[in-house]
Amino acid sequence: MNRIRPYEPRDLADLYEICVRTGAAGDDATGQYSSDDLLGDIFAAPYATLEPELAFVVDTGDRVAGYLVATADTAAFIERYREEWLPRFDARYRLVEPAVTADQKMIARGHNPDSMIAPGTELFPAHLHIDLLPELQGQGFGRALMRTLLAALRERGVPGVHLGVGIRNLGARAFYARLGFRPLPADPTNETLLGIRTDAVL
Repeated sequence: MNRIRPYEPRDLADLYEICVRTGAAGDDATGQYSSDDLLGDIFAAPYATLEPELAFVVDTGDRVAGYLVATADTAAFIERYREEWLPRFDARYRLVEPAVTADQKMIARGHNPDSMIAPGTELFPAHLHIDLLPELQGQGFGRALMRTLLAALRERGVPGVHLGVGIRNLGARAFYARLGFRPLPADPTNETLLGIRTDAVL
């Protein structure tokens, strides 16, 4: 019985696995980086650890096969990331400058939380990451996770949420378009940075 529920700390290993198995524009990125934990250490675990109240998972009964993690306030999250998460990230991943390889560039991203701030997000201060294993895709769980998040953000008085999507990730871009995500008003030609109001009906 697949069901959506709040994240629990015991789910963290599953989040890491899902993150890497969907980390190559929606395809499996296992083995692409020096550690298969690298993507999870940037895009999943910090959110589940620092803001678990905005983390939700799809539980299959045996394991977690999908998740959504988010922060309600990107600027505040960056400060917490820098103070509470970056020291452990730095201990595990050495920053190389200038970054040349794909691995070094991804590690540099983890060392630079300010890269989370994008122009034009004032009305969309929250941001999210969502990933589903192929076995769950196309069954409505992505939409249901988004509904769950928007409701939680509305309760906090957050007006909008944004996300980044790779230009090559056509499946994700189509999914977000169906839900009503659109380029931010500040840059309507940028199809890699999308937002939606929390009062949207999904």
